[in-house]
Amino acid sequence: MAFIFAATLLTLTPGLDTALVFRTASIEGPGQAVRAALGINVGCFLWGAAVAFGLGAIVAVSELAYNVLKYCGAAYLCWLGLNMVLSPRCSIGLVDVHPVKRENWFLKGVLGNALNPKVGVFYASFLPQFIPQGSPLVVWTFGLVAIHVLIGSAWSLTLIAATRPLGRFLRKAHVIQWLDRTTGMVLLLFAARLAYSQR
Repeated sequence: MAFIFAATLLTLTPGLDTALVFRTASIEGPGQAVRAALGINVGCFLWGAAVAFGLGAIVAVSELAYNVLKYCGAAYLCWLGLNMVLSPRCSIGLVDVHPVKRENWFLKGVLGNALNPKVGVFYASFLPQFIPQGSPLVVWTFGLVAIHVLIGSAWSLTLIAATRPLGRFLRKAHVIQWLDRTTGMVLLLFAARLAYSQR
């Protein structure tokens, strides 16, 4: 119960995952947003595996490993953000004569989490506190990550459902451009915070 409470607070705290899911649901519809959420979940499981098999501990204690992953993650977020700010779309490509290629939000969800060392450090320092002494580490780690993923999925579905009543408004050209640019700025802020963050 303590872990569920802590993981729920973590999930509800506005962050990169929330921004990606909300923006994708608003502009490209629930299908793409679900793909982004699934990618985020896969990223969580990748970090869970890293913690279970000891790689998370390396990121937690190695300054070099942490910094390499940190700057890769910041560069990736910066690239995503700049694309949205400098080239916002006017439509989602569903009714265009020349359809716009859809983004792979599943992959972006995976990379957004997998390249964020703060997720790894959080898992490496947070999950072991809830594993009973003498219990199988791998089983418990994946069990706790699964709980976190379920909570995150419920939150993502709530965000996606909240955008449905506003669907027609959120798909107007000026709204799409505003959402793209706003999300891009949020991603750039996260990139800067990650690049200058300390463990």
